[in-house]
Amino acid sequence: MRIRKLFKFENAHIVRNCSSDRCSRSLHGHSYQIELILEASRLDHGQMVYDFGLLKGTIKDLIDSFDHSVCFWDADDPEYIAACKKFSARWISLPVSPSAEQFARMIFFWSDEILKQTATQNGEADVSVYSVIAHETATGYAQCFKQDVENPQMGELTQSGFDFSEQIKSEWGMPDMLDKLATKQGFTNPQAAHQVPVERQDRD
Repeated sequence: MRIRKLFKFENAHIVRNCSSDRCSRSLHGHSYQIELILEASRLDHGQMVYDFGLLKGTIKDLIDSFDHSVCFWDADDPEYIAACKKFSARWISLPVSPSAEQFARMIFFWSDEILKQTATQNGEADVSVYSVIAHETATGYAQCFKQDVENPQMGELTQSGFDFSEQIKSEWGMPDMLDKLATKQGFTNPQAAHQVPVERQDRD
């Protein structure tokens, strides 16, 4: 079974080397809608794939990092990168170009990393990221699957390849989130209160 959670953010960037002259040479922005789709082979003790409330923590903080931020490809002109950092408190250095396709890959990558390092507490089984859809406009979106994240021809994605500004990190509920991910300390979901005994849920 699959579930879908919608996130939104506003982002500014330049997409270098693309065919559209406006996009490749001018700073512009989009109102993104991100569909995070999770799947699991069975339901948890609350009869859910994954409680939507759990997605309001670390994963939401990571996706919200892109909101009202300037994103730039770390291969861009050093003067442009320096200007982004100088004139914007919210910026993210990316290992890939900020296209809709790469936004879908990046958000899949980070959501998957967080989910894999999260200890569940309510009977969740093999829940994973199935897909991410990044709506760039009302008429266009890019959809990413696991094989797209792992495809080196689309650009390598690693935790160390990203750099988030101090302003962005200061707004995370867990400011040391990146350190926890890098050192695999992981996260732990809160305990759930069971009004219906768990053993009654598995009866024939």
